[in-house]
Amino acid sequence: MSVRIKIHPDSPHKKKIFEVTDELLKGGVGVIPTDSQYALVCDYQNKKGIDRIRQIRSLDKKDHLTVMCHSLQHVSTFANLSDDNFKLIKRLIPGPYTFILPATREVPRLLIHPKKRTVGIRVPDHQISLDMINELGRPVLAITAKIPNVEHAHPEDGDRELFLTRFDMVADVVVDDQQPLSANETTIVDLTGTIPQLLRRGLGMNRLNEALALEGLTMNES
Repeated sequence: MSVRIKIHPDSPHKKKIFEVTDELLKGGVGVIPTDSQYALVCDYQNKKGIDRIRQIRSLDKKDHLTVMCHSLQHVSTFANLSDDNFKLIKRLIPGPYTFILPATREVPRLLIHPKKRTVGIRVPDHQISLDMINELGRPVLAITAKIPNVEHAHPEDGDRELFLTRFDMVADVVVDDQQPLSANETTIVDLTGTIPQLLRRGLGMNRLNEALALEGLTMNES
């Protein structure tokens, strides 16, 4: 049975952030709110946690997992950034974006696309997420919290309490920010080529288009 922790979304109590990070440091898997949907998370170095999250989500090794970071410094540690990508990402983080980038050697093989050698990177605009990563001292693996073929285990179902309850038996810690359940997805942009490629439309599209224009960049859409 998971530990349920209620945390204020805008001014998280430090003691409660400690409680969440303690569970992750012990090798646990968490369910936390972000600036888009709830996410399944674990310490990015936690191989067993990563395997558990893949199992919960019924993922195979070809599915991209995301490294959720605290800052641009974290991003540059885990992804090789061109000048254009650095400038674009700097304009957009923190925010509801996932960037597909060439992975550095710092990224564990479990988090890298086996053929493309890429990694998903994200810096959320959400105080609980950022405080947790900061307290942990390193990034977390993150992916949308959902359980395939289980009723009310999907963000779009809309009932926060039923949704969080579905993770009581599969996660070690569940954070309740007492806010309406969001079904809004991040925007995914592939930055591995010479031209940014939009893989998924989600939150923050206007801001993304403005940032591209300011950097003199164009974007293709899949």
